[in-house]
Parts: sequence; structure tokens; C-alpha cells
Amino acid sequence: MDNQDVRILTLEPFRAASFYGFGTEPELQAMGKLQAWVEPRGYLDGPAHHRIFGFNNPNPSHGSPNYGYEFWITVGPDVEPQDDMRVVEFCGGLYAVARLLDPFAAPYERIPAGWQALVRWLEDSPYRHGSHQWLEEHLMHEQTPAGSWNMDLYLPIVELAGA
Repeated sequence: MDNQDVRILTLEPFRAASFYGFGTEPELQAMGKLQAWVEPRGYLDGPAHHRIFGFNNPNPSHGSPNYGYEFWITVGPDVEPQDDMRVVEFCGGLYAVARLLDPFAAPYERIPAGWQALVRWLEDSPYRHGSHQWLEEHLMHEQTPAGSWNMDLYLPIVELAGA
């Protein structure tokens, strides 16, 4: 991954509905909850209006097949927590962002490899790791074939002093 593959951007604060899964395939659990909540509300009818982010929570640990995954979908001020959906206020931050094309063709290879390349990029950059949330933005557009999403990886960064 070189500098042309990485964009530096500030992700503005936003409000999101949060859906959580835990187990050997927590992404599927959390996505099922998200879909059940958003579909009757029409939130996926215009995917550009409601961004979807996800992240491990907690990360996988050595020796256990279980880990957690949390999905966020951006919402307005009128949405209130209900059942097992909670609302989070995300503070935003500075990010190094890299795009993965069709990561779900081989998710257990492409997504970790994308993160590893982004972290290697960071080592030679004028930035260091930030303490805000790592994110994976799930990108779907009207012309995207069903089941074929792209993904932007958001690595939290801060500028090195004097850089």
C-alpha cells in the first residue's frame, strides 16, 4: 500500500444506532439485528443517507473462536434506544483510509490483509496511531450487486509533533 492508496480525512461526529453480536460469526449476528431494524424504516433504500460502520468488540483472542462485532448506522436526533439497539454519539477524528474492493469474496483473507497493509503504511508515515475507534465502513450503492459491498478501512491517526 502506498501513499496513493491511502486517504487522510477527518470523520465528523455523528449519531448512530448500534447493533452487537458475539460468538464465532458475530458479524452475521449483528448484521441480522441491523437489517431487522432498518428494513421496516427504509434506511437502506438510499444507502448514501445512512452510513454503516463496523468494528470488532472485543477483538479475537488467541485460543478462543469467539469475539464480538458491532455495527453502527448513522441516524438522526429522533432515534431513541430500544430493545437491544443502543444509540451512540461518535466524536469523530482523523483517519488514514484505504478502500477494499469486494472484500467479502474472501473476507478472512482480504480484510486482515487490508488492515495489515494500512498499519505498515502508518509505520513510514508522518502519523502515529490515534486512540479513537478503528472502523470499517461498509459501502453499498444502488448499482452495487447484492452481497457485493466494498469497504473503507479507517485507521485512527494523529499527526506527529513537528511533522
